[in-house]
Amino acid sequence: MNQPPAPFSCTYNPQLPELLFNLKCTIAISTYQAGKVVFISATDDQRLVQLPRNFIGAMGIALSNDKMAIATKNEVVVLKNVPALAPTYPKKPDTYDALFMPRATYYTGQVDVHDLHYGDRGLYAVNTSFSCLSLINDDYSFEPIWKPGFITEYASEDRCHLNGLAMDGNKPKYISGLGRSNTPQGWRENITNGGIVMDVETGELVLDRVPMPHSPRIYDGKLYLLLSATGELVEADVNTGKYTLIHKLKGFARGMAKHGDYLFIGLSKLRQNSSTFRHLPIALDAKEAGIVVIHLPTGGIVGQITYQASVDEIYDVQIIPDTIRPGIINTEGVEHKLGLSIPDATYWAVQPPSKE
Repeated sequence: MNQPPAPFSCTYNPQLPELLFNLKCTIAISTYQAGKVVFISATDDQRLVQLPRNFIGAMGIALSNDKMAIATKNEVVVLKNVPALAPTYPKKPDTYDALFMPRATYYTGQVDVHDLHYGDRGLYAVNTSFSCLSLINDDYSFEPIWKPGFITEYASEDRCHLNGLAMDGNKPKYISGLGRSNTPQGWRENITNGGIVMDVETGELVLDRVPMPHSPRIYDGKLYLLLSATGELVEADVNTGKYTLIHKLKGFARGMAKHGDYLFIGLSKLRQNSSTFRHLPIALDAKEAGIVVIHLPTGGIVGQITYQASVDEIYDVQIIPDTIRPGIINTEGVEHKLGLSIPDATYWAVQPPSKE
């Protein structure tokens, strides 16, 4: 009898560990379906290792220097890399070269945050439920700062399914959505070809009627995005409203980060019984979840991870630079309470004995 694959089992091509090891970076992915953030690192030039941590409904991941923010089902959790704590981490000493520790939690409530980025005003969040761009801070559940002109009011109705945000330096520039509806869930009426990309500064529509745009990103002054319904990586021309195909992928593409000359792109396996996804052009090909690495100058695939268990849907992909094997701690166990840092020192506190 065939044994089921172990949790988070995956296959990968032999070039990928060498690539990550030489780039000195780690892949971070979020999977709301599994409720995890997963770090994927190369222990040497031949082997990958994974570190999954529970974050309920994990979606957007934001990185800025030594800070990481993770959008979850009801919260945004902020973590800070404290490398001095890593060598003496009680559960795995002398294992990690970085250690992300929880430092703050923003209680947003159920607003369905998608993309999340650090910028000039703090944490920018695409608030999908309220069809707006928001700031996350300790003053409000969220602070709305922009909405499309066709959205007449803020309401928890997911009218146009805003999802992705492209930052131009430290300012929001382009935002993607799945429709131009001003009615509750109205974007579902033309899910295959109703997608839009808007200029946040001007409010103008720069791309229209595109197949489920996600993960808009500005790299070297150019706008790239993923067309999830067709599995395409494209470069967009915001002046003409057209786009150029770079690579057609075999999967529901969502989540993208660049490091050096390489794009790291997430692929999701579509639920065949989903009324939202089953009729998409890519539905028959989207049978596996994982990561594809594309060499941007040539457009060719140079690395791939394919999951055999646990991960079916990936939302975000980020790259943690200058780390071979980072660790991450969530707020479920006691470790986040015991790992302490002050400006010039770190400590692992001693857990007090239980009171009798």
